[in-house]
Amino acid sequence: MEKIFKNLFTVVLVFLFISGIIILYQSPDKKPTDISLSELVTEINQGQVKLIDIQNNKLSIELSDGSKQKASKEGESSLTETLSNYGIDTEKLKEVSVTVKEDSGFSFWLSAILPFLLPFILIGAFIWFMLHQAQRGNAQALSFGTSRARMIDPKDKKKRTLFSDVAGAEETKMELEEIVDFLKHPKKFLSMGAKIPKGVLLLGPPGTGKTLMAKAVAGEAGVPFFNISGSEFVEMFVGVGASRVRDLFKQAKKNAPAIVFIDEIDAVGRHRGAGLGGGHDEREQTLNQILVEMDGFETNTSVIVIAATNRPDVLDPALLRPGRFDRRVTMDLPDINEREQILVIHTKNKPIEEGVRLRTLAERTPGFSGADLANLVNEGAILATRRNKKTIGIEELTESIEKVILGPERRSRIINKKEKEIIAYHESGHALVGSSLENADPVQKVSIISRGNAGGYTLSVPQEDKTLHSHNYFVDELAVLLGGYASEKLVFGDTTTGPSNDLERATHMARSMVTRYGMSSLGARTFGKKDEMVFLGREMHEERDYSEKTAQDIDAEVSGLIDSAFNRATQILIEKRAILNTLATTLLEKEILEKEAFDAIVGKKDDAPVSA
Repeated sequence: MEKIFKNLFTVVLVFLFISGIIILYQSPDKKPTDISLSELVTEINQGQVKLIDIQNNKLSIELSDGSKQKASKEGESSLTETLSNYGIDTEKLKEVSVTVKEDSGFSFWLSAILPFLLPFILIGAFIWFMLHQAQRGNAQALSFGTSRARMIDPKDKKKRTLFSDVAGAEETKMELEEIVDFLKHPKKFLSMGAKIPKGVLLLGPPGTGKTLMAKAVAGEAGVPFFNISGSEFVEMFVGVGASRVRDLFKQAKKNAPAIVFIDEIDAVGRHRGAGLGGGHDEREQTLNQILVEMDGFETNTSVIVIAATNRPDVLDPALLRPGRFDRRVTMDLPDINEREQILVIHTKNKPIEEGVRLRTLAERTPGFSGADLANLVNEGAILATRRNKKTIGIEELTESIEKVILGPERRSRIINKKEKEIIAYHESGHALVGSSLENADPVQKVSIISRGNAGGYTLSVPQEDKTLHSHNYFVDELAVLLGGYASEKLVFGDTTTGPSNDLERATHMARSMVTRYGMSSLGARTFGKKDEMVFLGREMHEERDYSEKTAQDIDAEVSGLIDSAFNRATQILIEKRAILNTLATTLLEKEILEKEAFDAIVGKKDDAPVSA
């Protein structure tokens, strides 16, 4: 509709422009004054008229002073005869230059035909405009079922991505090198009777670089890369998604060898029969067409489908069988070495200070994905710009870590003296208990400056990456989580709403120890089964495979773990009450304690969860 009004406005504007030119062409620079024939005779008799131009019955008069006038004469008689009837002085008339102009052919036809032809021109232009819009609408209707995939040409070096542009994930690259070899030399594998893989499913948490890795495969193989999201297949009208799938694979086969990348395939690949529409809704029709295209009759077509998802549990089993997605490649969160390599790539074109050690940043960012690390470096660059610095220093980068985890500082937040004291003791409790336990993560920073919803925070990160956690680790971490709660109760004899998040996390950790990890007296078994194939893909309930008596035992075990952790935290704080007071007093003065200052207070010579 907006384009229709825009085009209509253009037509009207052009018409007004042409009309304006015609009016300016036919109009003199200075508008002449209309006079009667009797006034003309008077002016001639007085010798004021210099010349008269006659064109049909129109008289253009120029006086001696340069002014211009116009008049009209009778059509049946000449000018002399007409003026004689008004008593003209013939001697004075002889002094006036009189010229007769004939109409040019163009002016005559323009003045005669244009008033009649102009309405027809406008009507014709309007009809053409409407037909043109209808044609465009028909074209859009015909293209409604065509694929919306974007193709990256392998010859476009600016958009080309290679394995060297993807840091870390060496095992994933090795797995995908085989796909690159298939696309480069398909005859070598076909001669051995090997079939080219139909599909590769990239699994992993958000931000781990699944899309980037798919682009790198296409870039390394030098083949066209068709990129589309799973949600772009789904429309309100049934059959449109299936039509787009057919068109997508038709384009890919035309440009074979090629790669088709479907991002977030769980948007159309969810388990069939779990929705409201039965077996004939749009999403399931689209999924059926994908299944047919991936396992059709043509077995030698060099088109490989790469799909990405972080929810493999909800995918339909037919998608995951051999012949469809033959390979499943998992992309995990990067380890410390991979994080350092990712930081090198993201800081390549940025002015980083010489003293910045990317290894230190990698050590302080366990659990960060590649996207998180890119955001970290970008936030550091923004902070340095706001501070009018020419380079990005370690201060900006370390502050960005906390900003990515918790959000920006809220120094303007007004906190009264009493609440600030409670927050100081709360965070001191977390930090002191954490530094006193052998298996807890070392404390890197303590702050009572508000970030996000937290009044303060204690930043603890492990010294090295961990994939396995022991019973002793969980027991110590429970005590750390309850350190703030225990500190408030010990010092003030009361508790606030501050430890609510700590209690929630401690309860969840204790329940997981009992029901998932077998770290309780109930034995080496799990309790409860989470239903992943649920309405709209959300976890709605947990299937209970245990009795009411066992449920009571689980609650008792969880409560026992929580009580034991609280008692341990309280005992530590009682024994080190003087250090607790010193930590809180120092925090009230400085607001922030870095690792060195903190270790000096607690007497340690010697990185992630954050306790609020």
